[in-house]
Amino acid sequence: MIKIITIEREYGSGGGEIAQLLSKQLGWKLWDQLLTEEIARLADCPKSVVECREEKTDPLYYRLFKSFLRGSYEGSLNAHKLKLVDSECILKFTEQVVQQAAKTGNSIIVGRGSQQFLKNRQDTLRVFLYAPREDKVRRLRARGKSADEAEQLVDTVDRERIDFIQKYFHVEWPDRVVYHSMINTTIGDEAVVRMILDVMQTLDARVSA
Repeated sequence: MIKIITIEREYGSGGGEIAQLLSKQLGWKLWDQLLTEEIARLADCPKSVVECREEKTDPLYYRLFKSFLRGSYEGSLNAHKLKLVDSECILKFTEQVVQQAAKTGNSIIVGRGSQQFLKNRQDTLRVFLYAPREDKVRRLRARGKSADEAEQLVDTVDRERIDFIQKYFHVEWPDRVVYHSMINTTIGDEAVVRMILDVMQTLDARVSA
């Protein structure tokens, strides 16, 4: 029986809104902003720090800075243990939270590599949401973004997700074989939710048979 749904999404395709609708319909726990908050708690850092680093690789200047700091601290016996909240640290905590959410069940998890962490679980439905560029820009503008800002976000955020998935999971993004369903969200949020529930019902019926 399906107990977890992971929703990976192109930026601006409505993944967060659709996950929220699905959560309300099923009565399941939504791990989206809650996931970020839990990672921040475990990392003992502000939520804003996690938001800046999750689903991204560290930029070159930060990697160099991190190496410099660690090199400096290695030679100091009296130095406190160096604590850096970088992408690898966040990834470690992300996996911990995702696995705990999966163990608890009745969870909807948005992005953060959750589809890769849970790709071998038979009780997990993995969905990928996408949309044409103009539709993603329209969604972002409806949220209050300017036309230029919306276009820039659509063009850059997914490139960061591509780099993140390739570096840490060594697969292309989207990794099509890992998903049960890939849905174009231009059909409408409610229709997408119905399709996800239909796929869920199909998988549950297959297990029962």
